[in-house]
Amino acid sequence: MITSAQFFHHPETFRTQSGESLPGFTLAYESYGELNADASNVILLFHALSGTAHAAGRCEAVPGVGDRWTEDVRDGWWNDFIGPGRPLDTQKYCVICANYLGGCYGSTGPSSINPATSQPWGSQFPHLSVNDVVRSQVLLLDSLGIKKLHAVVGPSIGGLMALTFATLHPDRVRLVIPIASGGTTTVLNRLALFEQILAIENDPHFFGGDYYAGEPPTYGLALARMISHKTFVHLDTIEDRATGDVKQPEDQLSWYRLRDQVESYMLYQGKKFVSRFDANSYLRFCEMWSSFHPLRDAGVDSWKELLTPCKEHGQQFLIFSIDSDFCFYPEEQAALVKRLREARVAVHYHTVHSDKGHDSFLLEPELYTPFLTYALEVARVAKDQANP
Repeated sequence: MITSAQFFHHPETFRTQSGESLPGFTLAYESYGELNADASNVILLFHALSGTAHAAGRCEAVPGVGDRWTEDVRDGWWNDFIGPGRPLDTQKYCVICANYLGGCYGSTGPSSINPATSQPWGSQFPHLSVNDVVRSQVLLLDSLGIKKLHAVVGPSIGGLMALTFATLHPDRVRLVIPIASGGTTTVLNRLALFEQILAIENDPHFFGGDYYAGEPPTYGLALARMISHKTFVHLDTIEDRATGDVKQPEDQLSWYRLRDQVESYMLYQGKKFVSRFDANSYLRFCEMWSSFHPLRDAGVDSWKELLTPCKEHGQQFLIFSIDSDFCFYPEEQAALVKRLREARVAVHYHTVHSDKGHDSFLLEPELYTPFLTYALEVARVAKDQANP
């Protein structure tokens, strides 16, 4: 399946939660499957931290992205989940995935041109929140005439987006599926994210975010990716992958020489990442994750107040945990399930048993397929029975 990016252009001023504004924006997105007559079969898919709109098939290039569209992202990041007969079955559903506002894969972000200066936005690009990303994608749905989603699905920080969509727009989605995500940020999340922010900020080439005319902050971004990577991949898996000879014997730091395979593996992951991602976009996403606060974003004082509208609109939740996850620990999903049940929202909770860690949702479709397929089909039948 060969796919290509589509673009939604919002021409009006978009005010962010920080009080800053953009004079319009563009979102790059892809869609798979066909809209039905009343546009009620849509699954909105939110990607993970460094993901793209390209969730399925093969895409050779995205206009405006240039060399950043490397081989690593040309195959869809959820290929095994999307397509005929797969969990997100394109014979039944229309799946839409958009690159986040603030990103670097076709959507308006810090590397985009600021029309007021004819230069990249850089440091002048607004601070963003999860709320901002969700609102921008609601505008995309509105432009397509989609009033109510069949489901919203999101792994990792995409699960934060899915929860925010469900609570801010409880009348616009039937089924909510956060995967390996949470309901709040933890101290451990915030510390790891702060370390990554400091790594980029302290790169001598960062220049406060205005580096596009010169050398990019590659060392800072590589270090940030190494910090995050050890939470995405189980440590045993890292050790298994880091076998054999040191991969980059030519690499030197100012004094230290690489001697350990794990060090070499992690450095390789960091170096590979900087060729495909923008440091300013990475900073915006780290900040939106660290500042995630669903009660504040919704303007409510309690979880019951936040979730009661979900119950009143008949939402159903399917929540996945991964028992070896070091990024979003299973206790985080359990806490969200407890809050949903206290608010009497229908929720099914499934723990995936895996040795792959957080990245299991990318690597092991067989562990998720039966539950996704069943939940989506039950919601589809219920909708059809309610609207014969």
